[in-house]
Amino acid sequence: MNDDMTYGRYLALDQLLAAQHPVSDKHDELLFVIIHQTKELWLKQTISEIGLAKSLIADDQLVEAYKALARVSRIQAVMTLSWDVLTTMTPSDYTSFRDVLGTSSGFQSDQFRTVEVMLGVRDGPRYGEMTQAAALEPSLWDDANAALARAGFSVPRSALEREWSEPYEPDPGVTEAWLQVYCDTTRYWALYQLAEKLMDIDDAFATWRHKHVLTVSRIIGGKKGTGGTAGVAYLQSTLSKRAFPELWQLRTML
Repeated sequence: MNDDMTYGRYLALDQLLAAQHPVSDKHDELLFVIIHQTKELWLKQTISEIGLAKSLIADDQLVEAYKALARVSRIQAVMTLSWDVLTTMTPSDYTSFRDVLGTSSGFQSDQFRTVEVMLGVRDGPRYGEMTQAAALEPSLWDDANAALARAGFSVPRSALEREWSEPYEPDPGVTEAWLQVYCDTTRYWALYQLAEKLMDIDDAFATWRHKHVLTVSRIIGGKKGTGGTAGVAYLQSTLSKRAFPELWQLRTML
């Protein structure tokens, strides 16, 4: 036992609590900083959990991967709830310090883009080294499809041997393979539960995006985003994105 260890030292609270540097003298800017820093911490944990799940799925340890996948969707739920805290900041509050943000924007978050890419959404910008590196590897959805193929299902070769950095295109053959799992859930329980854990994540991500749109619309209306994006219009264009499209498609076929 380390008798010199304290709560503050273990959590590096001196550094953590000194990392907030509002540029203006407006009260609400501290909240804005903390909300976004907290999201980045949760994104760091999310990346760790997705990485673990990918490794386990690649080793066909599907049941063992459930915990990490469940944790991702729970983290997403917490991040979604945090928008409710931000909505206590009125448009007037935000306008009072918005100019100090310059061209900075959550649009530029390397960790957020990395999460998207790791899940399988690969049609967005890739600003940072982490995102670019993740795009060179199979996504979580690619790993799941490979596990499905190893289990004996007929998965199109084009879905298994593709250029990983390119956006994924839904394949009817992949839909059909997963449909077989859903038609005999008792026999293919491990794959079925894997698919449902993935659906939990996609569902939670869609909910997060929707709440993000509402929050931004409530605070800045139709104004452009600070990073030069179209603001709410851009965010609305992302609402239909799905990391695991065939899992959504097969529901119509059951």
